[in-house]
Amino acid sequence: MSYISVSKEGALAVITLDQPNEKVNVLTADLLEEFPKLLDDIESNDNIKAAVLISAKDDNFIAGADIKMFQKVNTPEEMENISREGSSLFRRIANSRKPFVAAIHGSAMGGGLELALACHYRIATQHPKTKLALPEVQLGLLPGLGGTQRLPRLVGISSALDMMLTGRNIFDRPAKKMGLVDELIHKHGLREAAKNIARDLAAHGPPKREAGGKMPEKLLEKTYPGRRIIYGQAKKKVMAQTRGNMPAPLEIIECVKIGMDKGMDVGLDEESTRFGKLAFTPQSKELVRLYFAMQEARKNPDAKKAVDVHDIGILGAGLMGAGIADISAQKGYNVVMKDRDYESASAGLKTVWKELDKKVSKRIMTSFDRDQQVSRIMPTADYTYLKHSDLVIEAVFEDLSLKQKMLADIEDHAGEDCIFATNTSSLPIAKIAEKAKRPEQVVGMHYFSPVQKMPLLEIITTDKTADWVTATAREVGVKQGKHVIVVGDGPGFYTTRILVPFMNEALNLFQEGISVEQIDSNMKDFGFPVGPAALMDEVGLDVAAHVGEVMRPLFEKRGTPTQNMAKTLLDYGYKGRKNNKGFYEYPSKKKKRPNDDIYEFFGGDDHKEFDKEEVQQRMALMMVNEAVYCLQEGILGSPQDGDLGAILGLGFPPFLGGPFRYIDNQGAAEIVDRMKAFEQKHGPRFKPADMLADKAKEKKGFYG
Repeated sequence: MSYISVSKEGALAVITLDQPNEKVNVLTADLLEEFPKLLDDIESNDNIKAAVLISAKDDNFIAGADIKMFQKVNTPEEMENISREGSSLFRRIANSRKPFVAAIHGSAMGGGLELALACHYRIATQHPKTKLALPEVQLGLLPGLGGTQRLPRLVGISSALDMMLTGRNIFDRPAKKMGLVDELIHKHGLREAAKNIARDLAAHGPPKREAGGKMPEKLLEKTYPGRRIIYGQAKKKVMAQTRGNMPAPLEIIECVKIGMDKGMDVGLDEESTRFGKLAFTPQSKELVRLYFAMQEARKNPDAKKAVDVHDIGILGAGLMGAGIADISAQKGYNVVMKDRDYESASAGLKTVWKELDKKVSKRIMTSFDRDQQVSRIMPTADYTYLKHSDLVIEAVFEDLSLKQKMLADIEDHAGEDCIFATNTSSLPIAKIAEKAKRPEQVVGMHYFSPVQKMPLLEIITTDKTADWVTATAREVGVKQGKHVIVVGDGPGFYTTRILVPFMNEALNLFQEGISVEQIDSNMKDFGFPVGPAALMDEVGLDVAAHVGEVMRPLFEKRGTPTQNMAKTLLDYGYKGRKNNKGFYEYPSKKKKRPNDDIYEFFGGDDHKEFDKEEVQQRMALMMVNEAVYCLQEGILGSPQDGDLGAILGLGFPPFLGGPFRYIDNQGAAEIVDRMKAFEQKHGPRFKPADMLADKAKEKKGFYG
């Protein structure tokens, strides 16, 4: 079956993209093989004056390249050739004497956007599903089909670098404002409008454009010294964010720089060469593996067991409850949000409104869409309105008796088939359900804050949780846009459990005299997005103290007691960012500075400099080893779930692949040797998990 169909409509060739048997179009080898003949036919047919490219899919133009295609390539040279062939094809479109119009509805990502960039005009739908991006940097790559050269010439160097270095989505109206698309139209008028534009271009030629961007940026970009300032600032920002761990962003800057200085042909040549090399870096290999793991986590293998959910109840209208209400209403669920009184519940609705209003102000969504979404959420203080709920998600304080009471109230007021999900981050689900009438309908749904941005959902099951309940919770999570892992019950489950020894080791290092600046800087250099001191402040020392108490018996049973310093700090009024008093002080929302007063709890402020690698290894290996314990004890179902949970939930460096990929890449024997050395020096908390020791002896990896 062909990917491309062509209809001749007067002097136009309307090219329809429709990948057979797939929900979305992706850029495949088959498509690239079909295109040359298509271009030959258009170029040789004097009756065709222009062409329109449009997708037959409901909500996408082309959603990027087929990443599976890359996995079949064995050498950097082969990958470079793929880039060159595709780039040459797109150059034919860009250089064609017959204008091409890209008609975009839905997502135009990666190679799909690069195809649109090669066209002479881009018209897109004014629609929430329309978004454009060059996200290759998130795979450790750069745009390899002309993106590094055409985008800066279209929207300006600064805007282009921002797009490519972040991989962020550009929605319809911002895309029009920055010049990424030339025109916006209603979805149902897209085809006819694109045809009219193509006829006009055929008669009058392509429009004359000036690269987009704000006036100060334009002035800088026109001069050689000015461009050097832009590249220097971009590199400085990249180094601050990646700490030099990621080669792709620097290569993107270099490709843009070469192309703008030496011309597009030289730039395209550099782009293909560097694309091939990047594809075989360790960082890209791990990020591509992570991509596939994330794709798997967006599917529900037991979807047939799930029951339909239309109405969701939420207990608690704080930031967490409001966030869950937001992402649920966005996907069409009817939401009842209950709190202790109507004022508190209404405050939660106001929180949702504020978040959506930000999107309206940024032109990501319309005011109509905002109003429609908010209308699906009903605040209340009365359990009566939860009687029709198919699923109730509890998002209140980490208090066992309170959660048990709420479960009992739901069983009294909701239907017998209602699922009760608790959003606890540490309390065992079995404890919450021990007095339940229907324990088989109790499950954990652990969201991460802020809910709208954090991609992970950790579903926790007990030995009594029914399969259909797990499947239904997973289906809801997938529809909410989350990457879902299912883990077993126990204190801290998976993510919180592996975080506690990590944080505990930070407290041990503070006791030994490390400074806040060094430990945070060292762990950011390792690849974590924030350091452990800053993270404890963000989470809150009250939460850290509570979780530490919940987890303490587990570690004491193993003979590795944990610190109680978080509790001590809390007793002296240290809550972190919540009251601007923690390891840092916060003079403003965007600024923080180390709080020297906190050192009095750690033996004074007489700091010493620690070996950077030892700090990084002590911290990371505590998390890695605990992840192995979770797999060993059946909390985790697979190493892949463990890697995904650590990366998406806790910020484990994605380019290292997660705890289990890290072990496999370093070698289990090497990891065990490091841990034994730390065990001799620092005690039994560094004893390798039995499963890890076995892998070292057998010379095997967790992924085989």
